Amino acid sequence: MPYVQRNEAGVIVGQFANRQQGYAEEWLADGSPELSVVGVEQQAITERAWRDAELAELIWLRDRHRDQLEIGAVTALTAEQFGELLVYMQQLRDWPQTPEFPDASVRPVVPPWIAEQTP
Repeated sequence: MPYVQRNEAGVIVGQFANRQQGYAEEWLADGSPELSVVGVEQQAITERAWRDAELAELIWLRDRHRDQLEIGAVTALTAEQFGELLVYMQQLRDWPQTPEFPDASVRPVVPPWIAEQTP
């Protein structure tokens, strides 16, 4: 039983449990089809947050490899794995500019070996 706020185009941009004087005065019943629709803007926000989190989780792996190379140590990643890591990170950066964005079903695919790495 939320009260909703709409933008100029009539798209729901906010939901509130209580009436919000002046901007969320329209009430919709629970189960209303309008409430289950997630707008493209919200999908884009969600996908950018996912992308940012993915990149943040990979920085240590990239930096560790670079540091190991700099000090002449044996690297935990092969040159091929490091290349795959860099390609994946670039795909994540480019994701919002692709025509498919923000469709989560076509996100960049993480190389499977990354899950085996530990900081």
